[in-house]
Amino acid sequence: MLKGISNILPPDLLKILMEMGHGDELVIADGNFPAASHAQRLVRCDGQGVPPLLEAILQLFPLDSFVKHPVALMAVVPGDKYVPEIWPVYKKIVKKYESRFGDFDMIERHAFYERAKKAYAIVATGEAALYANIILKKGVVS
Repeated sequence: MLKGISNILPPDLLKILMEMGHGDELVIADGNFPAASHAQRLVRCDGQGVPPLLEAILQLFPLDSFVKHPVALMAVVPGDKYVPEIWPVYKKIVKKYESRFGDFDMIERHAFYERAKKAYAIVATGEAALYANIILKKGVVS
């Protein structure tokens, strides 16, 4: 354990966050996401939900200030009437760490999968909420 670093962040995730450079992307995936088949690098956090991990990561991880949407979500599939209750939670967490944050980029499901395949890493969680997948684009520490 380290002072000032959340104990829910496993060592391999901390290593990945340090390795990532400006513009690299990190996917935090819900429990339904095909993380193992899509990841270049996979970190398992099966016992965790996305919100606590997002909170812990954003304490250390700058978002890219040079793009319009440094945070992306998987859009609800057309015709699905579900309204994701977790998205306002994400917005509150992101705004806590990035005061300039505007809104999320909404990505169609299959396009999200393709983007996830190119991400630096995917964090697989045990999150049960639907449409709880999120992509973070790393910025620079100034």
